[in-house]
Amino acid sequence: MHSIRSFARRVALLAATAAPLVVGPGHAHAQADDPIRIPVERFTLPNGLTVLLSEDHSTPQAAIDVWYHVGSKNEQTGRTGFAHMFEHVMFTGSGHVPYGIHDRLTEGVGGYNNGSTSNDRTNYYDVEPSNHVESALWLESDRMGFLLDKLDQAKFEAQRDIVQNERRERIDNQPYGRASEIVNAALYPQSNPYSWPVVGYMADLRAATVDDIKAFFRLYYSPSNATIAIVGDIDPAQVKGWVEKYFRDLPKGGAITRPTVAAPKLTSEKRLVFEDRVQIPRLYMSWPSVGADSDDSYALQMLGSVLTSSRTARLTKALVYDSQSAANAIAGQSTNELSGDFEIIVIPRPGHSLTDIEASVDSVLDRLKMEGPSADEMERAIAGIEYSFVRNLESNLGKAEMLLDGMVFHQDAGYFKTRYNRIRAVTAADVKRVANTYLTSNRVILSVVPLGKTDEAAKPEASTNVTVSPDGGHYMMGGH
Repeated sequence: MHSIRSFARRVALLAATAAPLVVGPGHAHAQADDPIRIPVERFTLPNGLTVLLSEDHSTPQAAIDVWYHVGSKNEQTGRTGFAHMFEHVMFTGSGHVPYGIHDRLTEGVGGYNNGSTSNDRTNYYDVEPSNHVESALWLESDRMGFLLDKLDQAKFEAQRDIVQNERRERIDNQPYGRASEIVNAALYPQSNPYSWPVVGYMADLRAATVDDIKAFFRLYYSPSNATIAIVGDIDPAQVKGWVEKYFRDLPKGGAITRPTVAAPKLTSEKRLVFEDRVQIPRLYMSWPSVGADSDDSYALQMLGSVLTSSRTARLTKALVYDSQSAANAIAGQSTNELSGDFEIIVIPRPGHSLTDIEASVDSVLDRLKMEGPSADEMERAIAGIEYSFVRNLESNLGKAEMLLDGMVFHQDAGYFKTRYNRIRAVTAADVKRVANTYLTSNRVILSVVPLGKTDEAAKPEASTNVTVSPDGGHYMMGGH
């Protein structure tokens, strides 16, 4: 029911509206020539809960979106999967809301609810007809303040089983499902929290106890570690009163020590091959890059668009259409809060080896590094990214996500304007520079091949076999 969000945080932009931007003290108002304007009012309760209100009466609907600043990077080695497990536990009922009532008060009135977990945050949202906003706020406050009242051993074990089955379905028994885990384990040292998967390792999930989960909740699921956005057909003054009524008396929560994550560095190329239950081999090429606080993330995003965003994009055109050696090629920057990576994935056509595919990709990259993208390539890439911004924020929920992303990771609900301006400011020289800076020979090359066919790997003689450890989670990289 509930989803694990991909490691790359999607960026989006709202098309122009008539209202000015109002983001509270310390922030400038939008100017008349601003291309995008989302009305935002921000306030903070005494217990630390940050609240964002955005009024939009275009549809009789509102989104109530709660972000907790906790994800898989807040876990510890050997204790992974807790953040995602709590995404499930939060739907099992709370002190005053029996199991099933949350769905009845959302889906039962024409709305919907869900949640997602990433490396850096967990969110829970309700999209409701506007006359049901108050009930949604009550639901969210009850599970923020009273979830542990109803969390017992039986509920915990049921949700742990569900998460384990989700891992089996989406990763362990999914063709190519382990590729991302293997790449991250190779990019980052084992102690780095970005090295493990959001869903957690199976051995860690089996070892988790209800007391572990309760301690995790007490530390991270407090008002002072939460931000809530209410966006849509609302009366801000009325909603303020409801927020005060349902959230003000919840205890603040203790101090949280945020993890520090060193930028990943590779000093050489790592070549890996993993045998999977697949029919067609697949090539993964990954490089360490930057996190959300670096402007280079925008140039890397543009680089991905230049390479594979359309049929005329440089890598897609060369491999999929000109040589017809590949069925598909995908390139892009994955930006987490504190770190990131750039990845290229290529699916070959029959008769074309991964070794040849790798050589073709390197040839395209070498030429791009030397000459940079053309003015036409930049224009198409920018147009495509702008279109994605607009499409991703057509809904109240999309606007809430953008406001929360800025508030949680940049302490600025209006950060969407900064993001928009920075992506538009990327030049061809910037793209050329980041291609040369980050897409070096120090990288991870992973070949996923059919069982018993390690000879189909890219440069198989130089590749190291990857095997799954007996506990069904961690990976062992060694031996040919």
